Amino acid sequence: MDAQGRGRAEDIDPADQWVLNPVTGEYELRLAPSAPQSPLPGPRGGTPGGADAADAAPRRTAQAPAAVPGRTVPDPRRPRPGPGQPTPGRSGRRRPAKKKRSTGRRILLWGGGTMAFLVLGTAATGYFYLEHLNGNIKSAPDDGASTGGFQKDKAINILLIGTDKRTGAGNEGYGDAGSAGHADTTILLHVAKDRSNATALSIPRDLIVDIPDCPTTQEDGSTKVIPGSADARFNMSLGQDGRTPSCTMRTVTELTGITPDNFMVADFNAVKTLTSAVGGVEVCLAKDIDDPDSHLKLSAGTHTIKGEQALAFVRTRHSVGFGGDLSRIGIQQQFLSALMRKLKSNDTLTSPSKMVKLAEAGTEALTVDAKLDSIGKLKDLGLELGKLNMKNLTFTTVPVIDNPAEKVPTTVVLKEGPAAQVFDMIRNDISFTEVEKKEKAEKKKE
Repeated sequence: MDAQGRGRAEDIDPADQWVLNPVTGEYELRLAPSAPQSPLPGPRGGTPGGADAADAAPRRTAQAPAAVPGRTVPDPRRPRPGPGQPTPGRSGRRRPAKKKRSTGRRILLWGGGTMAFLVLGTAATGYFYLEHLNGNIKSAPDDGASTGGFQKDKAINILLIGTDKRTGAGNEGYGDAGSAGHADTTILLHVAKDRSNATALSIPRDLIVDIPDCPTTQEDGSTKVIPGSADARFNMSLGQDGRTPSCTMRTVTELTGITPDNFMVADFNAVKTLTSAVGGVEVCLAKDIDDPDSHLKLSAGTHTIKGEQALAFVRTRHSVGFGGDLSRIGIQQQFLSALMRKLKSNDTLTSPSKMVKLAEAGTEALTVDAKLDSIGKLKDLGLELGKLNMKNLTFTTVPVIDNPAEKVPTTVVLKEGPAAQVFDMIRNDISFTEVEKKEKAEKKKE
């Protein structure tokens, strides 16, 4: 507030009302008409005559203010502070001296550089390892028989084909060494659109089907149409007459009305290496098994099997059920269920060594269609399948009956009504788990 605001305006220039206080080093308001003032600010509470501390500020002048008896008048010029003394008008804090970089900080910088180097080195190693895995993957054309590959926002249908081709170390002793391989074990895995449930549909290898004409990519890149076969065993859709997995795909579509998104083919070595990679899978037998053909010998009860023993387990049929292919399907489903549980278990997922072995085994032993020919694509499929709760996975088999055209049945044919219902449920993404729950509830009511 200046003089004009206090009724003392007269002819005073407001700019002259603010003067420097040499003690505080700050500008303060001075009103000229005030009573005689001390060169120093008066005590708190005001000066005689009603003037406040602001009124007591000395007039700005080039001359030193008059001395007052008993008081020392400070030089209006700001004195140079002595050693260690703060400069007037400042906070009094001294700027800290520049310190030398500490040993701890040097170590931290060196450590950070080393860590960055290690991260880059690990990333490079990871890159080369992924390239190595990509190099392991074997793929085959789908020849237009698939949907073009699975999609994340739709139901997924993967055709899993187990071939009896005897390639690979240690497999020559199983006989039929020169075979081109058949579709020995075939499962259509359907995963619901919302990933809440899945159905694994086994297709008997001795099921009589019509194999359609199959456009097939040859080794030189050209396309050749492999003629179809009416009333043929399903397992003839692969390996025979130059047929590839894409022909098995077309046969499944002809049979079920369901077009697979992708296929995966596993040979004998896949069973051995995958089970060894996860440390074995647990199976439970209701009775002793001693099968000279598959070389499996196990007592009743629970066993952990892997390697050669696991392969013998999925091949055995003469010591289970009625000794035929349908009985073997049941034991294969038990094995696959146990393998899938082991793959999703914490024991596997939290073990880096098992995951590395699994990656090596999977990429070396499986043949996939060209839409799944990289680690990135297989990873995306794995993430989708990983959303499934194993409790809601249903294993079932295409409903069949013995072939009535044979006096001694060695093949089977569709049981038309039930088979059509099963195919329709899969096409319409209906949960087998929910249907089973409803049926059980209705039986309880009855």
